[in-house]
Amino acid sequence: MFSSIPLSARYMIMSALGFSLMGVFVRIAYEQGIPVLEIVAARALVSAVISYVDVKRKHISLWGQRKDLLIARGAAGAIALIFVYTALTALPFAEATVLQYLHPMFTALLAIIFLREYLQKNTVICIVLSVIGLLIMVRPSFIFEGLSGDYPAWAVAAAIAGAFGSAVAYVLVRKLNATEDSSVIIFYFPIMALPLSLLMLGDEIVMPQGWAWLSLLLVGITTQVGQVGLTKAMKTASASKATSFSYLQIIFAMVFGVLFFDEIPTVWTITGAMLIMLGVVINAWPTRQP
Repeated sequence: MFSSIPLSARYMIMSALGFSLMGVFVRIAYEQGIPVLEIVAARALVSAVISYVDVKRKHISLWGQRKDLLIARGAAGAIALIFVYTALTALPFAEATVLQYLHPMFTALLAIIFLREYLQKNTVICIVLSVIGLLIMVRPSFIFEGLSGDYPAWAVAAAIAGAFGSAVAYVLVRKLNATEDSSVIIFYFPIMALPLSLLMLGDEIVMPQGWAWLSLLLVGITTQVGQVGLTKAMKTASASKATSFSYLQIIFAMVFGVLFFDEIPTVWTITGAMLIMLGVVINAWPTRQP
């Protein structure tokens, strides 16, 4: 059964599981008193070591050719991560994960502006469904009078900002793929995220105790598993067909939310998530260029 699944799809499933588990350990570390910025720094440190070893294993330069774009990509990813982790610690686990999946909508819009990509009907449908799904999940009071959600506005804004930052990073990766090895692109993220998070953290570092050490280590390891799975999937010929498997991250998030945090997704969350996932699937569906 499993052997019948394309290799790229298996990598994408591995990626979705890795990133979902990362979110679990982020929440666990935060509940053990570790500040968000310190979690970001810990993840960056683990990723920097693993990425450094990977680049050296390939016997290629650490610094790449387009240092300007690599630095920009690393900075965008680092800022996005801070917002994503903030949302993961402030919103229910499933809701925070679903809102992160607004990034394909932002990626499509940024690609139109900066990559001069053609605006396809699929993209328009994705944007419309994503916005509707977002509104159903959050239920702002000016639309859903008497039914508005009770999520903090700043936490929702952080989740959306994280999705937008991820989209910026993805657009930059698409430009960098023409000149840079994927391991070099990945390496630039932790070397930007580590000093940035430590600078913002200042003297608020909390010395981890007991299981907090393991939680921080697992944040870095599961992140690397997710990143490796995603990178390898995108390098296979059938990666575009496997993209839909990445939406398992939302399913994993809902399951893990129940198992680890006793969070039952609401009907509003499930409905909004289905619309957002549908929009992303439609946007990824191959179409003929005009």
